[in-house]
Amino acid sequence: MSILCCVPVLECVYCLGCAHWLWKKCLYSAGHESENWGLATSDEFEPIPRICRLILAVYEENLHDPMWAPPGGYGLDPNHVILKKDYDQTEGRVTPYMIYLDHENCDVVLAIRGLNLAKECDYAVLLDNKLGQTKFDGGYVHNGLLKAAMWVFEEEHVVLRELLEANPSYSLTFVGHSLGAGVVSLLVLFVIQNRARLGNIERKRIRCFAIAPPRCMSLHLAVTYADVINSIVLQDDFLPRTTTALENVFKSIICLPCLLCLTCLKDTFTFEEKKLKDARRLYAPGRLYHIVVRKPLRLGRYPPVVRTAVPVDGRFEQIVLSCNATADHAIIWIERESQTALELMLEEDQVMQIPVEQKIVRQKSIVEDHDEEYKAAIMKAASLNIPMSPSPSYGTFHDTEEGESSAGSGMEGSPSGWSFKGMRRKWDQFIDCHFPVNDNSEHMTFKKNASPALLCGQETL
Repeated sequence: MSILCCVPVLECVYCLGCAHWLWKKCLYSAGHESENWGLATSDEFEPIPRICRLILAVYEENLHDPMWAPPGGYGLDPNHVILKKDYDQTEGRVTPYMIYLDHENCDVVLAIRGLNLAKECDYAVLLDNKLGQTKFDGGYVHNGLLKAAMWVFEEEHVVLRELLEANPSYSLTFVGHSLGAGVVSLLVLFVIQNRARLGNIERKRIRCFAIAPPRCMSLHLAVTYADVINSIVLQDDFLPRTTTALENVFKSIICLPCLLCLTCLKDTFTFEEKKLKDARRLYAPGRLYHIVVRKPLRLGRYPPVVRTAVPVDGRFEQIVLSCNATADHAIIWIERESQTALELMLEEDQVMQIPVEQKIVRQKSIVEDHDEEYKAAIMKAASLNIPMSPSPSYGTFHDTEEGESSAGSGMEGSPSGWSFKGMRRKWDQFIDCHFPVNDNSEHMTFKKNASPALLCGQETL
């Protein structure tokens, strides 16, 4: 009898637990993921809108007479398009792409478009994968995307090498959206492993911009190549957060909200430590740029804010229950919001009236801060004992100035503090320099001969 009396109580507890989870999940906003990340600057974010327009140009059949050009056009010269291949030329191995020689920005660009819902061959690329099926460079990658990337490299590496040899000062940039973003992310990995076939191009001349990428590589690869790969995600985009097998997503495209809800429920009740310990688990690649345009419990869009980091834990782990989860994946919306965000950044820079010399110094500081954050992410991956985590000394970093502390010093404790773009390090240097501790007492004394420039806050942050 006592057991039967407890049944309603258990049902009530279960219902209350589900209601609490649902209420908490509905209040969860994508802005929570990046609220502690540093703000992106106009200098580092400047290529994103231009890159989105280049990807949109791949959809055009005739670039001399475009039909769907965005406001202001695609921003390219059709005469400098080296080649452009559609599904007939790619034989269904990969989505259409083009190679563009950008003389204005000193860049050789390979742009790959996103998935075509009407093409079965695109689904075949996404379905060609199982958990832990393919290893690459000590980690795991998506099998179908890797095969597509290797096919593109074998087809175009001769053309790319000739362009780089003819333009030795140009950089090599790979860009893509959705399915194309996954292909270019793994293509960069393959290029770095085979740089000799591209004329021994330096690693620092190689860049990748993945727009709304799928989860295509294991965590340690995503962190290790964060100095080369940049991922751009518009607020609630579902694809970089979808941890379930991609074939389930596209088989259930009609009932996608139900699938996202079930995936969300599963991920919520999976411990973070268990996720990080699974070396086969795939993640969004490289450094992340998160464009936030909405706030919880508020209607309409707000001026976009772009935050950036190289996170280890909390790397877009939770599905966001939002009516914009699929709309935010569209390249058109990403181009519009990124352009608006860049214009706001430029307006702020213009109001501040940054002199040319200080702007150059700030650009160097941004590079140093990115290197520090990159190293901190590798250190944190090693400290969490993630399987196959990279060595703290791995990677290519920019040379630091003589007398500057290395990234390895001062990293004891939580490396997550480095997401504030070196603010902690600069503050500690200021305190040690101007408020030294007296040997005879425990109190700090002000150093009168302090540098006026530092006292006025002239150090570049």
